[in-house]
Amino acid sequence: MTKRIIPCLDTTLDEHGRAIVVKGIEFENLKYAGDPVELAKRYDAQGADELVFLDISASYERRDTMTSIVERIAEQVSIPLSVGGGIKSIADFERVFDAGADKAGINTAGVKNPELIREAVERFGTDRIVVAIDCKRRIENMDLTTKRTDRTPVRLEDGREAWYEVVIYGGRQPVGIDAVQWAKQVQAFGAAEILLTSKDRDGTTAGYDIPITRAIAEAVDIPVIASGGAGDVEHMFVAFVNGADACLAASIFHYGTYTVGEVKAYLREKGIPVKL
Repeated sequence: MTKRIIPCLDTTLDEHGRAIVVKGIEFENLKYAGDPVELAKRYDAQGADELVFLDISASYERRDTMTSIVERIAEQVSIPLSVGGGIKSIADFERVFDAGADKAGINTAGVKNPELIREAVERFGTDRIVVAIDCKRRIENMDLTTKRTDRTPVRLEDGREAWYEVVIYGGRQPVGIDAVQWAKQVQAFGAAEILLTSKDRDGTTAGYDIPITRAIAEAVDIPVIASGGAGDVEHMFVAFVNGADACLAASIFHYGTYTVGEVKAYLREKGIPVKL
């Protein structure tokens, strides 16, 4: 199977109520990056495999997803569109699908009500339900002498062990759940794939968090989308050889560091199967 390159549109509302794409570091210090509809058209033309539209403040602000923007994007692109942010009920899933989304993602509401994932799969089909997992690396409180069944030790680049805690509400609230074990549950609920974002790497352009990407890819059989930290094409190559089925990126596309075509050409030269 070919590996996918997926630009991400992290979208929120500005002080005038206008939908804007933003990018920050570790989910904070957000800066303007463009208009969501115009960026979607650009990435469709560049040959992206899919688009992800994330309404990043919907859950935290307790409001509905911006379906009017979803509708405008869906009218302009021919590639699959995945939508997330603020989806907290079956009715919300229906709204984003009616707006033109091909897939819908759930994060905060799924952690708070796991049964909603199962219900969505039964209602709309496995292929359309994505579960996003945002997580934070925890080295503190990692007792290496005591085996804890509720934490999965992940070996880091420097040889230490850590565990990864699930965070919700746009990374604002830790919930004490182990990310690897949550990924296994998500698979059991019937989700199509996992969108995995390491808060530690988000917006840093320092590369994906490979230890947790590899750990979850090895723990589940469904596709894992690596997210958070892409700064150059080599970072994507490393993620793919460590188990990622797709790479999501924002900054390098929004600010013109690379086009989607340039990324795919590099990966093809490195032996990664991509659709040109």
